[in-house]
Amino acid sequence: MNKILFSIGEFNFTTDHLIGIGLVAVLGYWLFGLAANWLIPRLTRSKEVDPKSQSGVKRQISLLVFLICLLIIVAFLKADLILLHTEDYDLKISHLLQGLIIFQLARIIDWVISNLYIHDYYIKRDSEKKYPSDVKSVDEENKANRIVQYIVFVLAGLFLLNLFNSDYALFERTINGEKLSFRISNILISILIYLVAQWIVWIFIQLILYNVYKRRKVEVGAQYAINQLFKYVVYVIAFILVLDNLGLDITILLGGAAALLVGIGLGLQQTFNDFISGLVLLFERTVAVGDVLEVEGIVGIVKKIGLRASTIETRGNITVLVPNSKLVNDKVINWTHFDDKVRFELKIGVAYGTDTQKVKDILIDLANNNPYVITYPSPFVRFNNFGDSSLDFTLYFFSRNFIVIEDIKSDMRFELDKKFREAGITIPFPQREIWSRKVKE
Repeated sequence: MNKILFSIGEFNFTTDHLIGIGLVAVLGYWLFGLAANWLIPRLTRSKEVDPKSQSGVKRQISLLVFLICLLIIVAFLKADLILLHTEDYDLKISHLLQGLIIFQLARIIDWVISNLYIHDYYIKRDSEKKYPSDVKSVDEENKANRIVQYIVFVLAGLFLLNLFNSDYALFERTINGEKLSFRISNILISILIYLVAQWIVWIFIQLILYNVYKRRKVEVGAQYAINQLFKYVVYVIAFILVLDNLGLDITILLGGAAALLVGIGLGLQQTFNDFISGLVLLFERTVAVGDVLEVEGIVGIVKKIGLRASTIETRGNITVLVPNSKLVNDKVINWTHFDDKVRFELKIGVAYGTDTQKVKDILIDLANNNPYVITYPSPFVRFNNFGDSSLDFTLYFFSRNFIVIEDIKSDMRFELDKKFREAGITIPFPQREIWSRKVKE
C-alpha cells in the first residue's frame, strides 16, 4: 500500500519512493561491486598497474555510480528543481548531475587509456631486447598521457557546452551578406584538432614506424628525418583545418600569403635559407641526429635538426645552435657519416739508443689493453723520423668514443709514462749546446 511518510510543500514522500530509492541504492552497490571487484581486476590482470592507481580508479568509479544513482533518484522523485534561471536557459539539478557524470566519466576514460594501453605498451616495449637506437621512453609516455588527457577533457567540455546550451557567440559579423559567428565551440574544436594531430603523430611514430624501424634496423638519423617530415605534413593539415574551423577563407589567405611571402622573403633571406637548408638536411641526410660533427673547431653530437638551426652538444656538455645553412654550405667534418669508428693518433719521442722494437711492443700493448680502443682495425705504430733530439713514433688506433677521446688519450699517456719508466726508456727534451769564442781585439 502506497503510504505517505512525510510531505514537503506539494511533494509527498511515499513508501513507493522509499522502495525505489532502496532499489536504486542496491543497483548502485551492485554496479560498483561489478566494476571494482570483477571488471577492473580482469582488465589489469596482465597489466603492470600500480595498486595505488587501481585504488584511485575504484574511488572514481564509486563516485560515478553515486552520481548516476542520484540522477535516477531525482528523476524518480520528480524533484528536478531549477537552480538558476536565465532568459535563455534554466539550470536544473539533473543538468548539474549530468555535467558531473560527464566529467567523472572523462577521468575514468583517461585512466583506462593511459594505464591499460599506453603504460602497458611502453612496459612491454622496454622489456624487449633493446634495439641499438632505442631511447628511454618515459618522456614519450608522459607526453602521450597528457595528449589523451587533454583530448578527453576537451571532448567533455564540448558535451557540457551542448548540455548547458551555453555555446555563446563571442562576436558576429556579416560579410558579403553572409552571417559569420565565432563561438566558444570554435575555440574548443580548434584545440581538439591540434590535439588529435599530436595523437595521430604519436600513433604513427610510436606504434607503426617504431616497429618498422626495429624490423628493418633503420639508423637513428633516418628515423628522425622520417618522423620530422611526417610531423610537418600532419601539422600543416591540422593548421589548415583550424583556420577553416575559425571561419577564415583559405583561398584568400593563401593568395595574401603568397604576396606577403615575396616581401618577407627579401627581408628574411637568411632565415629562409636556413629553413630550406633544414629540409635539405632531412632529405639528403648528409648530417643526421646522432652524428659527431666538427664545425669551426667545435666537436659535438647533433641532438636536433630544427627548422632554422640545429642543436649540437659539445664535449663540455654545452649546447651550440648552428644555422642549418652553415651545415649545408660550409665545410663540416662528419666523423660518423659512413662509419662509427675513427682513427686517432698518439705521438711520442724516445732518446737515441733506445731499442725501437721494444718501444713498438710497448705502444701496441698499451693500445690493446685499453678498453676504448677497438681490436679491428688493429692498432699499429709508425716510426716517423730521426728527430733533432729524439726518435719519433706515432701510435695509430681506432675508437668509437669520439666525444671523450681526449680523456682516453690522457689516460694512455699516463700509462705510457709508467711503462717507459719501468722499461728504463727515456723521453728526451730539446737540448742545445752553445759555444762562444772570444775574438781578440
